[in-house]
Amino acid sequence: MKIFTFITLFLYARYVNINRKDKLNKKQEKLLKKQLSFVKENSPFYKNIKGSSLSEFPVINKKTAIDRFDDINTRGLNKEEVYDLAVKSEHTRDFKERIKGISVGLSSGTSGHRGLFVLSDEEIMSWAGYILGKMLPRGRVLFNRIAFFLRADNNLYEGLNNIFVKFVFFDLYKDEKENLKKLNSFSPTILVAPAAVLRALAKAQNQKYINISPIKIISVAEVLTKEDEEYIKKAFGKDIIHQVYQCTEGFLACTCEKGNIHLNEDIVYFEKEYIDSKRFIPILTDLKRKTQPYIRYRQNDILIESDKKCPCGCCFTVVEKIEGREDDIFIFEGKNGKTVKIYPDMIARCIVYVKNIEEYKVLQTSKSTIEVYIDNLEKNIKENIVKEFEILAQKKLFLFPEIVFKKYEREVNTKKYKRIERRFSSEEC
Repeated sequence: MKIFTFITLFLYARYVNINRKDKLNKKQEKLLKKQLSFVKENSPFYKNIKGSSLSEFPVINKKTAIDRFDDINTRGLNKEEVYDLAVKSEHTRDFKERIKGISVGLSSGTSGHRGLFVLSDEEIMSWAGYILGKMLPRGRVLFNRIAFFLRADNNLYEGLNNIFVKFVFFDLYKDEKENLKKLNSFSPTILVAPAAVLRALAKAQNQKYINISPIKIISVAEVLTKEDEEYIKKAFGKDIIHQVYQCTEGFLACTCEKGNIHLNEDIVYFEKEYIDSKRFIPILTDLKRKTQPYIRYRQNDILIESDKKCPCGCCFTVVEKIEGREDDIFIFEGKNGKTVKIYPDMIARCIVYVKNIEEYKVLQTSKSTIEVYIDNLEKNIKENIVKEFEILAQKKLFLFPEIVFKKYEREVNTKKYKRIERRFSSEEC
């Protein structure tokens, strides 16, 4: 039964291209009706909902999903038991133990609450079939070798090992030189890693520490900036760096063969909370997951929507960019006394517009203070960065902050890396 699930989802994801909105809407309506009916019958959290339309269900966030984990899941799982096993697995680096036949995992908690995820074997095979169908290189289905760099392995990724691929997990807690030697020997056809790790691997490739030629490179877990994307492309001789937008809540989007990011609207229903004409916060309803359903779950991410049609023919929403987290929007005092919000991409441009900087990170520690970490602290570099921030402040009408420059030091890549980060709560303003 499990292999049937895998093959069915693999063939569907790889060969079915939904190119009309009416077909997509019909499919979504059918799956949505089935999923809402299931959770009302099997999830204590939703049992008292009387209506059958999605609007009758409450919008939840990560805090609610964790606080009410026991009520939301449909298998009678206890949050404390799941959490204890997930932590134990991370400490021992053995991710094979289960609870009631259910695999468990722990997210990195970059949004303030460490997320739990639980999946049945059926759901793992469903996920594996869909993601491999979407992401395996065109023209090469068999005998792929996937190198996956991540903070923690789990049964979800082990489910990838099958006749289609050989999957090897590279533990970011392991010694870097050991990982590079292992990677060079493995010679992957597909390289999957967070953006910061891909950049480090690109640097290793340039410096001849490794010599690999992956057919496909996929960025996961972190925001892929334009400058990092171009650096990785050049190092490995690629036209496209693919992206997978996946988190505790599911496989939400991925890059098509034409280089555009599409929301996976055939398995996830998206409501869009617009914060300007193009940027939106996704509120998602997973149309497939049963053990830990996600119904009207408000993400903390900012996506930039594109109005262009993709030449691949797929009608799924095209995302111009995954910009970052909502809580990494910088907050300044406006010249009129009101708060001014500046999106992460605007902050990044104040750095990337300045020449001779390879590595950087910008932290906002208060409404009036910014810390800029750069690998080149020459006087003219710092002066040019200040000028860019002055231009931005003039355009957006906020009071110019104090800018503190510090030497950039590469961090150990054991958590999600963010180049642009706000280090104080909006509630402190």
